[in-house]
Amino acid sequence: MSLALIYPPTCDPTAPYLAVPMLTGFLRAHGVDVLPVDANVEAWDALLTARAMKRVLQRLEGRLTALDGRSSLGHAEQLEYAALWGARGDAHAAPDAVEEAKRVMRDPELFFDARAYDEAVRAIEGAQRAISAAYHPLALDYTAYRTPFGLTTPEEIAQGSLEAAFPFHDWVVSTLAPRLRKAGVSTVGISVCFPGQLQPAYAFAHVLRRVMPGVHLTCGGPGMTQMLIRLSGKRLARALGPFDTAVVYEGEEPLLGLVRALEQKTPLREIPNVVHRDALHGARFTPGHGMMDLRGLPAPDFEGLPLDRYFSPELMLPYDPTRGCYWGKCTFCHYGLAEVGTAKYRERDLASMVSHLRALSGKHRTKRFYFSQDSVAPKTLLKLSHALIEAELDLRWATDLKPEKYLTAARAKVLRDAGAVACALGVESADPRVLGLIDKGAPIEAVSDVITHLADAGVAAEAMCFTDFPTETAREARRTLSFLEEHEERLGVFIVGEFGLTHGALVAQSPEKFGIDDVWQLEGDELGLSLFYVERKPSKTERQRRTVEESLSRVSSGWLLRPYPWAGAVSTTHTILYYDRFGPGVFRALARAGQEPGPRTRPREGEARFDVAAAMKAQERDRSIWSQLVYERRRVSRGLYEELSARAAPLHPKRTRVRYAEGACVTLVPARRRNTRPNALG
Repeated sequence: MSLALIYPPTCDPTAPYLAVPMLTGFLRAHGVDVLPVDANVEAWDALLTARAMKRVLQRLEGRLTALDGRSSLGHAEQLEYAALWGARGDAHAAPDAVEEAKRVMRDPELFFDARAYDEAVRAIEGAQRAISAAYHPLALDYTAYRTPFGLTTPEEIAQGSLEAAFPFHDWVVSTLAPRLRKAGVSTVGISVCFPGQLQPAYAFAHVLRRVMPGVHLTCGGPGMTQMLIRLSGKRLARALGPFDTAVVYEGEEPLLGLVRALEQKTPLREIPNVVHRDALHGARFTPGHGMMDLRGLPAPDFEGLPLDRYFSPELMLPYDPTRGCYWGKCTFCHYGLAEVGTAKYRERDLASMVSHLRALSGKHRTKRFYFSQDSVAPKTLLKLSHALIEAELDLRWATDLKPEKYLTAARAKVLRDAGAVACALGVESADPRVLGLIDKGAPIEAVSDVITHLADAGVAAEAMCFTDFPTETAREARRTLSFLEEHEERLGVFIVGEFGLTHGALVAQSPEKFGIDDVWQLEGDELGLSLFYVERKPSKTERQRRTVEESLSRVSSGWLLRPYPWAGAVSTTHTILYYDRFGPGVFRALARAGQEPGPRTRPREGEARFDVAAAMKAQERDRSIWSQLVYERRRVSRGLYEELSARAAPLHPKRTRVRYAEGACVTLVPARRRNTRPNALG
């Protein structure tokens, strides 16, 4: 039996992710023929071409023409009209820009040219905006892929896989499916690690089901596990959708068991942690332990992946010296393959770590690694550093760390001597009360010391923070921002996200302990992916929230910060390469250079049949509709949304001259009619 393991869009295209290589290494060690496919980088590489972007432009212009042919625009059409005009400049620029942008990303010199790199980033982001608009109401980038109802029901999921709705459809049909047929693949596994991969994973499966009806489709990974383990019976069966089976928790042994059972045609119910359809119950799985012993696992196997196609001038490989989190108490966290919190902490033995890294470095001719795990114990990282030094392995690496007082100045220097380039630190908050609620386990003074020790040793210290933990006040949020500002000269980059409640977090298990009055899922959200809550007493007014946002913008101006996965984001390949070339202070230096990029392309002008500025006001109305659905009705469905949106006044024709450019759309003045004769636009 030949098995294909597919890593779907949409996520970081700058380096391989660990999931498929880990499964590949384990299965190949047990004699399974594996075809690994990084569909994320391959499908993006195919979509970001001049030819494909010309089709996107044609599609966008065609949708604009169709809307201009209407006698009026309702709420949904106004949203579409605004989106199309808003991205029209991007769509016109993309065909001439994306090929060069990818070349810059892969060029060992141009990549480090600040102006060339910035233009490449903007070109790719502009192409993504154009794709999103052309497939409206889709919104996609390298962290997200979402449509308003895309994951609410199996029927909505299936609609999202149709050619008219799915921008990767052509790649699946014309590239992926023929490759699977040629390889004689009989089983396809799709690995879903991040939320942004869920919709594409389902769409991939639906398309493959249509064009390869005999293949067995399975799925797994944290994104699927965290969803499926909360469902049972008929709801679980509906959630499987186009998949025949699913693997929950850690996948090595269950996936091997599934392959053997399919080969031998034995019952699937006997395999722990494999979700299968059941005539009586709908779908079910037999729970197993769900955790591998790392000491017996082989190294990740990257053979067969397109290692020359990643959007980066140098290859950086992920490696997992540990799994799980050694702390495992943070109340906000639900990460990885666990029902609640994080998985149990486990380590490889030191000899294996060094042996694996030496072999991978030699085979793939790279010295760059990201130690990818939930959270490695600082003591273990220090032992590994000593072992790398003793083995004389010339590596350059980065990792995530929980800041602990154990990491002294002397120990930080050992990390640097062993090749450490950057450490991303889970700071979360700088307020002692909030840290206590989070149960972070280290006072903010210890966090400050760790940042100082790393910076003094020449290791880039990155801070990962968030605001809006339940009951956090505006003053407490600003304390976190002040902490970042105070450490400006020591921090490489930082991120400040917003707290979001997830099912497996301890906050969701005991919300009353955290000042939360009510927690709910939306009726009609069959997969239950979204969780909402209200505080017992609102901790911030809207004005205070705006003040916090303004403070964040001011603090952020000290660095050149970009969204994931670009240089200037936390824990990315590009950021680490910039540190290694220019030093940990590179993004502060780039910010101080103060070079504001100008427009990449000259503005164009066109005539719109409807007032684009008026259409754009529908976006605020749409936020109000969703607020009603989420917080008042607590229900979601396409029918209910259409009922509320039907109350909006229609938009009638009003010819307008519009200036549009890459990343911008500016409405000018109403155009005068040149004659009174009717034309194609009415």
